[in-house]
Amino acid sequence: MAEQQDIHRTHFARQLDEGLIGQQVRIGGWIEDVRDIGKLAFVTVRDATGTCQAIVTGDMVQKAVQAPRQSAVILAGTVQKSRAKGLPVEVKVSEFTVLTRAVHPLPIDPTGRVESAFDKRLDARALDLRNPRVAAVFRLRSAGLQVIRDTLRAEGFIEVNTPKIIGSASEGGANLFGFDYFKRKAYLAQSPQLYKEQLTLGLDRVFEIGPYFRAENSHTVRHLSEFTSVDVEAAFLDYEDVMDLVEKVVRNVISAFQEKHGVDLELATGGSNNNRIDLALGDKKIDRLTYEQCLDELAREGEKLSFGDDLSDAALRKLGELHRGFYFIMDWPLKLKPFYIHEKESDPRLSKSFDLQHGYLELASGGRRLHDPEKLRARLAEQGLNPASFSEHLKVFDWGMPPHSGWGLGFDRLMMVLTGSQNVRDVVLYPRDTDRLTP
Repeated sequence: MAEQQDIHRTHFARQLDEGLIGQQVRIGGWIEDVRDIGKLAFVTVRDATGTCQAIVTGDMVQKAVQAPRQSAVILAGTVQKSRAKGLPVEVKVSEFTVLTRAVHPLPIDPTGRVESAFDKRLDARALDLRNPRVAAVFRLRSAGLQVIRDTLRAEGFIEVNTPKIIGSASEGGANLFGFDYFKRKAYLAQSPQLYKEQLTLGLDRVFEIGPYFRAENSHTVRHLSEFTSVDVEAAFLDYEDVMDLVEKVVRNVISAFQEKHGVDLELATGGSNNNRIDLALGDKKIDRLTYEQCLDELAREGEKLSFGDDLSDAALRKLGELHRGFYFIMDWPLKLKPFYIHEKESDPRLSKSFDLQHGYLELASGGRRLHDPEKLRARLAEQGLNPASFSEHLKVFDWGMPPHSGWGLGFDRLMMVLTGSQNVRDVVLYPRDTDRLTP
């Protein structure tokens, strides 16, 4: 009968300090380096929190030397003062157990010393997460989601979960994944838009953080087929109120990263100061430009656009050069926005809408919604959509729908900006795009 192994640990690597000198500890992790100097060997063991140096002697030296790098191990021993530069303590090992041997050659070098092609890294994503820079990105991602939840709850929002399998297009768009659903046609949700609007009827302020799906045949560094969206909807708030809210959310995430997660931010950005400058919002509010102001600025830069034209990537890149970092574009032409967006009372050509940008990259889009059912029906018809297809949604508006506003924030894109990543796939664990369906 096989000997039972004790797989439990008492400490993580980052917890080892001079206060533990003389104490017995158990550490679990993987072998990163082994330096054999004869009667003893220095073993670097890494876990999810960092590295520790272990000293092995006697029969354990051969065991450590013969174990392939990246093998999973558990070791027990006594914490002692280290003579190594930059290491206050080390572990004098009394028990060294190889739990699982890594099979070489490994598909990538998880230490990052040997650079791997991006696709190879994604193919071996679980191993890629042993790279400290990569792991830092996903610790920041987790921290960012927590900050967003805390911020919205403090503002009186409750978290909801809406269906991802739907019977009709959320926003009347065409970029939907369709499939057979018990002999009926169904789709993967591209947005919770209609559901979150309905929920303001009784729950007042709601938010959802979840996956959504768009069947766009896009091959860019900013598009994915499956993405994480933060969606908010609130009764009795106008569009400038929810602009303030999305700005607060972004500010709070940045503050938390800088004040509480500085080590991970340093790792994730590779120590670059360029990204830090962009993130230094200070006390200044994020610039709010109207669509028409953007047209004027672009005209002065030689980019001639007519009222009603959408802003191309080239135009947005020019605006991003003029307005470094984050900025809003508000009051878009109504015809450029979905059927549920409210017009401006002072100028019905315009909408009560906004986009939050970082350079050319759109991070969030939102606005005031129509709450008058007759206006909604008329707008659907104007946009060539059949009101009968939206009957389940429209009936809710006959039950005393309050005025409401909201937004959707692309969380993956926000993380791309905050970590200085050049590709949105870098901040998504298992990205899905037109080419990638595994792992």
